[in-house]
Amino acid sequence: MNKKKIVIGGALAVLLGYAVSVYWSCEPDTFSPSKYAAQQATLNHQQPVIGYETTTTLIHINQLLLDKPGGFLTNDRLPPSVLMDNMPAWEAGVLTQVRDMVLILKDRISRSQNESRIDPDLKEAQPALNINSHSWNFPSAESQYQEAIDSLISYRDRLVETKNPSKKATFYARDDGLVAWLEVVQNRLGSISQDLGSSVGEAHLNVDHDQLAEGNGVLREIKVDNTKTPWLRIDNVFYESRGSTWALLLLMQSMRDDFKEVLEEAKAMVVMDQIIGELEATQETVWSPMILNGNGFGLIANHSLIMANYVSRAQAGTVDLINILEKR
Repeated sequence: MNKKKIVIGGALAVLLGYAVSVYWSCEPDTFSPSKYAAQQATLNHQQPVIGYETTTTLIHINQLLLDKPGGFLTNDRLPPSVLMDNMPAWEAGVLTQVRDMVLILKDRISRSQNESRIDPDLKEAQPALNINSHSWNFPSAESQYQEAIDSLISYRDRLVETKNPSKKATFYARDDGLVAWLEVVQNRLGSISQDLGSSVGEAHLNVDHDQLAEGNGVLREIKVDNTKTPWLRIDNVFYESRGSTWALLLLMQSMRDDFKEVLEEAKAMVVMDQIIGELEATQETVWSPMILNGNGFGLIANHSLIMANYVSRAQAGTVDLINILEKR
């Protein structure tokens, strides 16, 4: 009888753990950066200025990492989260975009020139975000991310400072700052696209040019390298890409609003909207219970290649946008 109870109890524990893991794997919904920034401005009795929306979006993205179902899971040491990999991969993708944005904000957008003083709040936020995401104590990743949030809130409050000009923070919506961020974005998107494309493997011919010259144009040996994502990592790569594009979509929408004047003067608003449209497509609901990895024109879809298609087009649009802005 006791043995039967143990078996039943174990089965129920497994089912409960599975149900919790499914709930904790639910990704946060996207939101409207402009509407959310307006709500925060009203709540805090502030008058939004250029840079307010982007900073508020950064703050909310970080807060969602901590407050979503299950909280921040990457550094957990207990089940069921220690057995989960999709959500931690999603979190890694989000963190990549947040770290890139804060770094550019600190080094470029908040400074009038390279010799200018670094904003003290951003100087605190940037290293706090760069803590190892697997750190669970002394200090925990969550505590450092909360410190980064507090620093970003302080920076945002100083953006709208009117009583004490010496404490006022700056956000320069210039084309050089936007280009600096877009160059980082297009490199990230290129890497994401390559990782997703490796789900089916790619054959590369390694040509030894010295051997080619010695052999009068004849190769005695051709080496073929196949780059393919291991089967057990395909879903990790997909969800990391999905997290990265989720955060990038929100940041791109925010930057579109804060750099509206620059984009309109360069007649580049249409290109920016196209990039945002491709990023929105990456966030469509995945109805399959698992990430499929079909080949060719078979019956089974390949979710990674579908995602790679949208990411590649977003990258191409980003390159076009950089070229337009650099020609001004």
